[in-house]
Amino acid sequence: MTGASGAIYCERAIRALTEAGAEVHVVASSWGARVFAEERDADFADRCRELGVCRVYDPSDLAASVSSGSFRLAGTLVAPCSMSSLAAMATGNARNLVHRAGAVALKEGWPLVVMPRESPLSIPDIKNMLALAQAGAAIVPARPGFYHKPAGIEELVDQIVGRALDRLGVEHELFRRWE
Repeated sequence: MTGASGAIYCERAIRALTEAGAEVHVVASSWGARVFAEERDADFADRCRELGVCRVYDPSDLAASVSSGSFRLAGTLVAPCSMSSLAAMATGNARNLVHRAGAVALKEGWPLVVMPRESPLSIPDIKNMLALAQAGAAIVPARPGFYHKPAGIEELVDQIVGRALDRLGVEHELFRRWE
């Protein structure tokens, strides 16, 4: 998680991944943890442990296991993803463990899914998204659709988180698929 608004997406993704039986490792940038506390009225690390996360990493620990390609991961999800973190990953400028984990996913050819939540987008934002997509990342904007007639916020969140999990190859039943 990075410093973009949208902590609800992060929390729901963690819950869905643990429910699917995934071994989940998480890191939040310092601003991500602060946004999480503001939006979810909870400490990021404490909530992750409540949700059954395997390990919570310090964002400044660039020697953490998830910073190395020799530590096998099935994929990396950055949800939500601030535009500054997206730019750091797009340019290979890993200033914290979130950026480094994204860079490792790209270099190892693992799925990297980023969920930008910014609006409106600037030309540099769009160029950085293009560069990241060209490098192999999936861009899943935190912008839900309404064709499934959601009854509330949870269904809107589940639709977007489900689309991100689809890109990671995780089986789920977070939303009703189009028939």
